[in-house]
Amino acid sequence: MTARAADAGGIRLLIADDEHLIRGALVALLGLEADIEVVASVDDGAAAIDAARETRPDVCLLDLEMPNVDGVEAAARILADVPTRVVIVTRHARPGVLRRALAARVSGFVPKSTPAEELAHVIRDVAAGRRYIDPEIAATALTAERCPLTERELDALRLSRTNLSVQQIADRLHLAHGTVRNYLSSAMTKLDAGSRHEAAETAWQHGWI
Repeated sequence: MTARAADAGGIRLLIADDEHLIRGALVALLGLEADIEVVASVDDGAAAIDAARETRPDVCLLDLEMPNVDGVEAAARILADVPTRVVIVTRHARPGVLRRALAARVSGFVPKSTPAEELAHVIRDVAAGRRYIDPEIAATALTAERCPLTERELDALRLSRTNLSVQQIADRLHLAHGTVRNYLSSAMTKLDAGSRHEAAETAWQHGWI
């Protein structure tokens, strides 16, 4: 357990999930644990970043599939500012996402099918400084196809899954319009895709974005 959690006598937990029923169930079930206190409950990644900065939780439990700012991006931004640990939960445990999560220094990665009691144990392990990766996800990741795209190509495709124009993507990435078009064109060629949106969907299906 982190020093702050030990001093407080429990683990201070932030929960972020855009599905109201699931978020409510997590808050209710994990809140029943004597050593876990839910200090914030939010419905998207951007709100999770703000709440983490404000509440300074010991552990952040983040849904992967959130609009605008997904769980991995939120985790990276939170961990850059807050001395906390992050557990990602996901319904679609695509192996490529695990590599993204580990690169973002996430400490836990579990499917949403994980029972609440087991999830509480994962949260305790992570708060104590250990790492937990679901064994089935880890095994699948070992045999998954390697991503042929560069980080910048992945960034451009990730934003292509939104309604942003190429210019808006360029603005978000602080790059020139032509540079982003080149990244998207390269990604389309590598993935044999007819459009940037098709390339983005292929990359998402593989778990690369």
